[in-house]
Amino acid sequence: MTFWAIIGFIVGGILSGVFVYLITRKVFISNQQIALKQAKIKAIAIEKEAEIKFQNQRIKLKEEEIELRKKYEDEMHKALKEFEEKSLEVDKKEFALSQKSKSLDEERRIFEIDRNSLLLSQQAIDDLKLKYQEKQNDLIEILSNYTSLSIDEAKSMLLVHLEDSLKIEKANLIRRYEQETKEDARRKANYIIALAASRYAGEYSAEKLINVVHLADDDMKGRIIGKDGRNIKSLEMITGVDVLIDDTPNTIILSSFNLYRRAIALNTINLLIEDGRIHPARIEEIYKKCENDMEQTILNDGENVILDLGLGYMHTELKKMIGKMKYRASFGQNALSHSIEVAHLSGLIAGELDGDELLAKRAGLLHDIGKALTHELGGNHVSIGYDLARKCKEHPVVLNAILAHHGNEEAKSIEAAAVCAADAISGARPGARKEVLENFLKRVQNLEKIALSKLGVKQAYVINAGREIRVIVRSDQVDDKETIIMARDIAKEIEMNLQYPGEVKVNVIREIRATEIAR
Repeated sequence: MTFWAIIGFIVGGILSGVFVYLITRKVFISNQQIALKQAKIKAIAIEKEAEIKFQNQRIKLKEEEIELRKKYEDEMHKALKEFEEKSLEVDKKEFALSQKSKSLDEERRIFEIDRNSLLLSQQAIDDLKLKYQEKQNDLIEILSNYTSLSIDEAKSMLLVHLEDSLKIEKANLIRRYEQETKEDARRKANYIIALAASRYAGEYSAEKLINVVHLADDDMKGRIIGKDGRNIKSLEMITGVDVLIDDTPNTIILSSFNLYRRAIALNTINLLIEDGRIHPARIEEIYKKCENDMEQTILNDGENVILDLGLGYMHTELKKMIGKMKYRASFGQNALSHSIEVAHLSGLIAGELDGDELLAKRAGLLHDIGKALTHELGGNHVSIGYDLARKCKEHPVVLNAILAHHGNEEAKSIEAAAVCAADAISGARPGARKEVLENFLKRVQNLEKIALSKLGVKQAYVINAGREIRVIVRSDQVDDKETIIMARDIAKEIEMNLQYPGEVKVNVIREIRATEIAR
């Protein structure tokens, strides 16, 4: 049994091996056929791809050939066109040269004719001069024969008579043209001033001497006063303003002639009331903060004014001073409002006179810049403003306008003259400046009284809102040198006896008039 089993296993293994061999061989042959078919397919695809590439290359070569031929034809056409244009241009130039040559020949011919005519005219003039000299000699000889004068005496008499006649004619002509020129200038000036005043109407700003602070209740008054008045004393000492507390309900008053200090004090008190902590150390701390904030505020105000007027770059120090003028007043008129008004009017006047409108506006805005520093430095605002503007390298026209608007220097340009006129218009406009009428009239009367008390004074009158007095003297009693001494004496007496804001200009005028009536 075992033997036959082994034989069966061997036979089965042999049959299995034969079966596997046959299957493997069939699979191998099948794979070989598939690979052969795939190779044939790839060969066909490669052949087709090569053929397509060949066709594409032929098409590309054809296109390049066509493009090159077209480019060649275009270049040839362009070259031919340029050649034709150059040829035409050369022909035109040749024609122009020939025409110019003909024109030069014609001009040369005309010049020769004119030269000959001029020579003939000169000859005619010489002949006329000779005839005139002969006639003049005949006239002198006749005059000498009839008057028993020598030839030289007769000639001198004729020349004197002729000179007197010419002087009279010249004087009449000069007088007539002077009157016409003055009349035209007066009409033009009145027109420009009226036009400028009508085109600009500035805001009126009169400054008070107090600020009122409203409180939520009267208990806050006690906190502001503090124990034994320590808070209010510290507040007045630090801010430099008077704090007035009376029976008026829910109200305290800040009083000071310095608008800048008063504005800082007002902000300080408002912040203290809002904060609630009121004691000397806190007052000083809040004041420092408000002072720093005010510096930035005035810088921003100055920049806004310059931007509104379109003046371009300006030194930072000048910007601060422009903003600070908002807190300065003269005769009740806000200095910044006045300067802006003068800037607008100056621009309008300069524009009408064909001047530089922007430069006139700049000079008008800066003409009173010294008023921003008069409280700190003292002295004349004209000199202070001039030094500040020169330090900031402002335009010479601006410097001249600062000096000229109060007569310290003559106006040297249209723009400076426009600033002087605009300043006078702004200051003299009704309602622009306020002052107690009684005090003003009293000061005017005292000024005129001082001037009229001097020997030889004929008339004296105050103008320009009390800032100038004009004294007219008798020419037969006061000579030119004495007018200088009189002006100095009047100015000294005004300084010693009167109180007045700013300065008073004394003008002593001496003139001689000759009048004759033609009948």
